[in-house]
Amino acid sequence: MEILLDVVVAGLVAGGVAGAIVLMGRSRGPRHAAAGAAAIPMPARPLARERSPSDGDGDRAGASPPIALAADPATRAALRDEIDAELRERRAELARIEERLITKEEALEVRLEEVGRRERSMEDRARNLDAEGEKLKAAKREQIRELERVASLSSGQARQILLKELEDELRHDSARLVNQIEEEARREADRRARNILATCMQRLAGAQASETTVSVVSLQSDDLKGRIIGREGRNIRALEMLTGIDFIVDDTPGAVILSGFDGVRREIARLTLERLLQDGRIHPARIEEAYYQARSEIENRIIEVGEQAVLEANVGTLHPELTKLLGRLHYRTSYGQNVLAHSIECSHLAAMLAAELGASTRTAARAALLHDIGKAVTHEVEGPHAIVGGQLARRYNEPEAVAHAMEAHHNEVAVRTIEAVIVQIADSISGARPGARGESLENYTKRLRDLEEIAMRHEGVEKVYAMQAGREIRVIVEPEHVDDDTAALLSHRIARDVERELEYAGQIKVTVIRESRSVDYAK
Repeated sequence: MEILLDVVVAGLVAGGVAGAIVLMGRSRGPRHAAAGAAAIPMPARPLARERSPSDGDGDRAGASPPIALAADPATRAALRDEIDAELRERRAELARIEERLITKEEALEVRLEEVGRRERSMEDRARNLDAEGEKLKAAKREQIRELERVASLSSGQARQILLKELEDELRHDSARLVNQIEEEARREADRRARNILATCMQRLAGAQASETTVSVVSLQSDDLKGRIIGREGRNIRALEMLTGIDFIVDDTPGAVILSGFDGVRREIARLTLERLLQDGRIHPARIEEAYYQARSEIENRIIEVGEQAVLEANVGTLHPELTKLLGRLHYRTSYGQNVLAHSIECSHLAAMLAAELGASTRTAARAALLHDIGKAVTHEVEGPHAIVGGQLARRYNEPEAVAHAMEAHHNEVAVRTIEAVIVQIADSISGARPGARGESLENYTKRLRDLEEIAMRHEGVEKVYAMQAGREIRVIVEPEHVDDDTAALLSHRIARDVERELEYAGQIKVTVIRESRSVDYAK
């Protein structure tokens, strides 16, 4: 609108200027003609011919009369016609300009009227839309009131029902998404872990014999049992006092049983008794002499075994005291597994895993070889064997990375390095493989009972069965209380509870079974 008004004002100003020019031209026309006539030169006095110096008086006497120039009427008429023609052209041009301006002004007026009509139409349409909007709002409110009347529900109650439906739908979607993500992550993790572990384990084939806390010494004759006991039991008391091991002489034919938890002492006692039986002289003085000989031999053997283990594990040189403690593990068992053989096996596994994962093979192998060294002195020092082992490593100037991996392999301290994780993995692989370790009946039944109790405390669980020596839990749920989505989430929660509350080697499979049956009889 403002642009159109500016154009109209400019047209009106141009028209006024053109009209003023036309009026000025008409008033000045006669005066221009008179001025043209007056402008014609008409000299008042005659022109005298110049005289040269050679002219004499005679020339003055014979001078010609002055020439008078009169105005020519034809010339003045021609000038007047030319001026009139120019004025007519200017008047015609101004008339054409005026005509164009008038035409534009009329067109602008038409456009202004059209714009005004459109504005009025838009205003009418806006008022109509507002009215229609109010009608729609009123209709919607009426519809809601009618729906509430028909459904006998308020809007708040309907909203609660809708939210409940959305919650159920979202729970279903979340359960499906959890299953999908877990399945994908499990497949990828299993694939990568299987490749790494298979690569390492196929390079290590270790034979492991299960050992116990009992040694048996064979006798050529049962008559030797009396000589071992001695008069009033003095020989057997001397043996037990020196060695710290229980000598069990019972009705077992051709054997004496040596019982004790310290493998080194039990080995010294076995070697002492074999020397006495070989020599034939069994009395307290000879017993003491044989005992010190056997102890010296065992100490030398411990050092040799420790050096052989260091050489076999290929971890470089160790402090002599650490080598001696490592050799003592040869006579120590854990769940029937020889601890030194277990440590060497862990060292090989850790080195191969570190090479696959790009970690320090030397640090991982060294820490894995020494990770159970605290078991050699646990009867002398208080505390968990992992913490004791880390303290021993620092005392004998082992690197901090090695000491940390040793004390973190049972999570007594938080894991900070990848080598510590590798030592945990190697320890689990060596201890969890079939036939590596035994388990007492009491611990076995307790673990199964704990598994069943963890699963039974969840809502909707009907029965729980621990199977495959505690490697799998099968949970049967009530189908009327647990749907398929809740069953998937229930298996996830049970698995997390088992991880948090129990300690075990390997993995435990949790299977949730939901079965619904419909039975009817045809009569």
